[in-house]
Amino acid sequence: MNEAKQEPSTGELVGKLSEQVSRLLRDELALAKAELKDKGKQAGIGAALGGTAGVLVWFAVATFVAAAVAGLATALPVWAAALIVAGVLLLVAGVLAAVAANRVKHATPPIPEQAIKSTRQDVATVKESAHR
Repeated sequence: MNEAKQEPSTGELVGKLSEQVSRLLRDELALAKAELKDKGKQAGIGAALGGTAGVLVWFAVATFVAAAVAGLATALPVWAAALIVAGVLLLVAGVLAAVAANRVKHATPPIPEQAIKSTRQDVATVKESAHR
C-alpha cells in the first residue's frame, strides 16, 4: 500500500487564499473601528474640557465685573478678594484649556494608524510569499 500524499489543487489553494484574505480584511476593519472609536472618545474628552475652560472664563469675567463694582462701591478688601478669586479661576481655566488642547491634538487626525501599519505589513508579507 503506497499512499501518496495528495497536494491541494490550485483551485483549493485559491479558495483558501480568498478565505484567509477575507478574514484578514475583517480583522483589519475591526482594528480600525476600535482605533477610531478610541480617538473619537479622546476628542470628546478634549472638547468637554475645553467647554469647561470656557465656562470658567465666563465666571472669571463675571467676577472681574463684580470686583470692579465692589471696588467702586466699597473699600479695598472687598474688590481685592474678588480679584484674587478671579485670578484663581483664570489659572484653573488656563490649565484646563492646555489639557483640552493636548487631548484634542492626540486624537486628531482620526486615522487608524495601527490598522494601517498592520495592513501594510500584511501586504508586504503576501508580496514576499508570492515571489517565492
